[in-house]
Amino acid sequence: MSGRAARALGAVAVLLLAAAGCSSPGGGDSGPAPSAPASARTPPSPSGSGAAAAAGRWRPAPGAAWQWQLSGTVDTSVDVPVYDIDGFENDAGVVTRLHHAGRRVICYVNAGAWESFRPDAARFPTALLGRGDGWDGERWLDIRALDRLRPLMAARFDMCRAKGFDAVEPDLVEGYADSTGFPLTAADQLAYNRMIAGLAHARGLAVGLKNDLGQVPQLLRDFDFSVDEQCAQYDECGRLSPFIAAGKPVFHVEYELKPARFCPAVRKLGFSSMAKHLSLDAWREPC
Repeated sequence: MSGRAARALGAVAVLLLAAAGCSSPGGGDSGPAPSAPASARTPPSPSGSGAAAAAGRWRPAPGAAWQWQLSGTVDTSVDVPVYDIDGFENDAGVVTRLHHAGRRVICYVNAGAWESFRPDAARFPTALLGRGDGWDGERWLDIRALDRLRPLMAARFDMCRAKGFDAVEPDLVEGYADSTGFPLTAADQLAYNRMIAGLAHARGLAVGLKNDLGQVPQLLRDFDFSVDEQCAQYDECGRLSPFIAAGKPVFHVEYELKPARFCPAVRKLGFSSMAKHLSLDAWREPC
């Protein structure tokens, strides 16, 4: 994850043991959320690009309320049109239940770091693993290796599509600004992030730009929405305004600020904002 922000790990047991107090237990678009496909458990072909995929892709609109839950059993009762949940930890049945309730569902996956606790961990070449990113069992990836990472990320997005998700949230896509162990440049990050967006779009999935505020101008056309952590705390929310101006939502959370501190400003910007626990459990306090 980015050095300033936080998300719950897929290996939630580690986090919950460290913070035992955490509790366990969806937007404007062109129509109601679809039910999961009958073939939801059969991985689709990794191809599937072109006009058909683009035409069928969900295009979220600014202002949609959302729920972001990456730890604990997903509470499907939150009355919002957009959910963002862990792609590995949740099966097609969870996505189907959310769709039946009229929700759109975003698939959280880590695109910038290797995770030892994921079922595909052994597929990542050791040479591509850099320094730890601050979370147990995670190491930054050498995103310059596009040809080697492309099939691995494609497989993850195939999983999201097979489970019926509408979109993906690729995490850790600003490693060039962190200490990864690799000499990553802004150009390396742009190339990787555009590859990630292309993989999602080729599968008919919308895709969000996670943080990476420094590259919003260059990547705005490639991504369908933004997912941001703590822009109010760091006085950076204005840098995400181009998404709203382009008719694309900004899904935003704050961990430390009280809603009274940030909600008035982000409401004026048109963001979809809420306060969340650092663990990203079911609790939320929306603006």
